[in-house]
This record gives sequence, C-alpha cells and structure tokens, in this order.
Amino acid sequence: MSKLLQNKVAIVTGAGGGLGRAHALELARHGARVVVNDLGGDRADSAAQRVADEISAAGGEALADGGDVTQPAQMQAMVDKTVAHWGRVDILVNNAGILRDKSFAKMTLDDFRLVMDVHVMGAVNCTKAVWDLMRAQGHGRIVMTTSSSGLYGNFGQANYGAAKMALVGLMQTLALEGMKHDIRVNCLAPSAATGMTDGVLPADVLASLAPARVSQGLVALVADDAPTRMILLAGAGSFESAHITMTHGIHVDDTPHAAEAVRSRLPQVQARAQEVVPASGWEQYKHELAKAGLLEADAASAA
Repeated sequence: MSKLLQNKVAIVTGAGGGLGRAHALELARHGARVVVNDLGGDRADSAAQRVADEISAAGGEALADGGDVTQPAQMQAMVDKTVAHWGRVDILVNNAGILRDKSFAKMTLDDFRLVMDVHVMGAVNCTKAVWDLMRAQGHGRIVMTTSSSGLYGNFGQANYGAAKMALVGLMQTLALEGMKHDIRVNCLAPSAATGMTDGVLPADVLASLAPARVSQGLVALVADDAPTRMILLAGAGSFESAHITMTHGIHVDDTPHAAEAVRSRLPQVQARAQEVVPASGWEQYKHELAKAGLLEADAASAA
C-alpha cells in the first residue's frame, strides 16, 4: 500500500472504539502517526491505549490520550503533547460524540445541552487548539463528523441533529478562513455499525456497515489533495456528497399584498431547476439584491 499520509501527524478524538478506532487504524495504515484520544485514555488498560498498541504492533506509531473534548485546557494539553513528541499536527478528526435520544417532548434541557457540548463545543475546543499551529505551518486538514440526522432530520434526535448541523456551519466558515493557509475543512456523515446503532438495525445489516468502510472515505478528506467544504456521506461501501443549496426563487414588490404573494408562490420559491451552491453566505445578499434590481446580475455573480 502506498503511504499517502507518510509522516503526517493525526489526532482522532473518541478513538477508543467504533468509528474513531477505525479512523485511527486507517490513517495509520496510510502512514500517519496517530494520537488516539478517548476519555480515560491515559490509563494503561484503556481502550485508547489498546488501539495505540494495535497500531504499534502493525508497525505504525501511536500515542494514547485521555483528554476530555469538553475541556479546552485538556485539548490544548493534548496538542502540546503531540507537538512535543512529533513536532506538528497535520490532521484533526473530530469524532467524539454521545447520544441522549428521546422525543423533544420528553427530552430534558440537560440532555440537550450535554449533546451540544460534546459534539459542538468538543469540536470547537479541539479545533481551536490546533488552529494557530496549522496556520503557522501553512497546512492542516480538519474533519467534522456530521450526520444524516442533522442534514435531514431523525425522530427522537433533536439534540443530536442540532449538534450535527451546527458542525456543518462551523465547517463552512472555517474552510473559508483557513483557505489562504492551506487548512482544508470538511464534514463526514457516516452510516456505520457502532455502539450508537446497537439494537437499531438487524444483525445482517449491521455487518455490512463496518466502520472501516467509512474510514476509507476519511482518507480522501485529509490527504494533501483533499477538497475543502465537502460534506462526504459514507457507508456500506457507498459514498455520496451533500450540499447546502439555494434556489433561484422569486422577487415580490413591497406592497400591502406582499405576504400573500409569497404564500401563493411558495412552489416557485422551492423549485430546484436553477438552484446553486453558494460560495459563501454573502451570495444570498447578492442574489436577492440582483433580483430586486438593486445590483446588476453580472456584478453580483462577479463580486
């Protein structure tokens, strides 16, 4: 196998099992040196240490880390330890997560907040710890773990879905801010059999959803020629891309009947024949002003 990631240094959070373990093993197979992060990972008998030992036994290089992603100081300490050992951090995979599934009516605010804290602020804390380092290096690859529950909704997962869609928004902006420093930021939406899916799908179906088959796609998001601002969906050997799009829509004059005009023309607003993927949030402003005749369409597209 070609060592696509030879000498790259990668951090994978929540890597003691499931998807995180598969990610760590796959990155190591391609030559990366891997920090295997998971709660309690500093213990000699921890899941993170077992994954690190597995990588070492296969001829790779790995360190275990037990930092809590919800604690910024612990994430900074993890990055500092990595740099002290290997001199840099090239890749961050924000994988750590939890579930607290219930219908919104039955969900406590504490459970909503906890899921947001682990998924969203966990990713923010880890990313903040590597951001200045990657800017100084002029190189970095960051992956956020999103989900179809965030992209498309899923009953009983209001907290999880909100967190996973928030990571898409974080990715969109960080990809723009990191571009001039060759920091490429992407999202991965996995369909995989993990502890989070036990009891949800039949055993024969779960067998086809091996986490390793998601990790094959992860490699494409962290290589030197990786894209940026991509939402890669992956599962059971299949790979797709999701997009946040904008339809061409309509323009309504400012009259007393404007609200009724919008209501009656919603099918035109939703029509997808001319939809686009905006380059940034500013594209909405330019598009709407051009339709209102306040900005030339050519100028809007060139701006």
